[in-house]
Amino acid sequence: MVLELYLDLISQPCRSVYIFAKKNNIPFEFKHVELIQGQQLGEDFSKVNVLRKVPALKDGDFALAESIAILLYLARKFNAPDHWYPSNLQKRARVDEFLSWQHTATRMYGSKVFLAKALVPLFLGQPLPPEKLEEAVEDLHGVLNLFEEKFLQDRPFIAGCEVSLADLVAIAELMQPLGAGYDIFEGRPKLAAWHRRVEEAIGKDLFLKAHEPLLNAKEMSTDRVPPEVKEQLKQVLLKYVK
Repeated sequence: MVLELYLDLISQPCRSVYIFAKKNNIPFEFKHVELIQGQQLGEDFSKVNVLRKVPALKDGDFALAESIAILLYLARKFNAPDHWYPSNLQKRARVDEFLSWQHTATRMYGSKVFLAKALVPLFLGQPLPPEKLEEAVEDLHGVLNLFEEKFLQDRPFIAGCEVSLADLVAIAELMQPLGAGYDIFEGRPKLAAWHRRVEEAIGKDLFLKAHEPLLNAKEMSTDRVPPEVKEQLKQVLLKYVK
């Protein structure tokens, strides 16, 4: 039975899983779950992942949630090249260190800027108050400083001289603000150089294909969003605005 991956490439964790599977020639069936339409909340998808989140994996009767767990499962099952999750104890620890940190750092603050600049105007029909947007941007830049100083330092990649799962997860998260028209790489030569190295290691065509839905996020519309989903999202965004 073909492995199934439930994904929406507007999502950072979904992009990291998609890129890893494609780069390593892992055969899978792409199951598109449209987040903006609330398809992850439906009963059908809950049978795949009771957490109602993407990405999700089905390998025969085995189901798995959470992007990091999925990446590690794929790396181990398909014997991915060692650089992705190094056998060297200290290099692996560097990967683990970033993967343990990113949830409440690069992932969270990159998402906040995307939400502030893209989703708030889309669903509320008005821009985020300037002071709120400035706060979100400042928080993101604080995280970027930590990323450069702690996790990148003077190395080509997070774990050393080769690209790893840590870089793959990081680039997916740090590209997110670009979907809202905010270029975090501008004025950060170290970060921009790392970005270019990761893109080259992944392959430009695959990199662009994976990020195309994000970079076209300005074309998103609420026309096909079910009313109940639209209302749920509005309530979440109103709390953020306040």
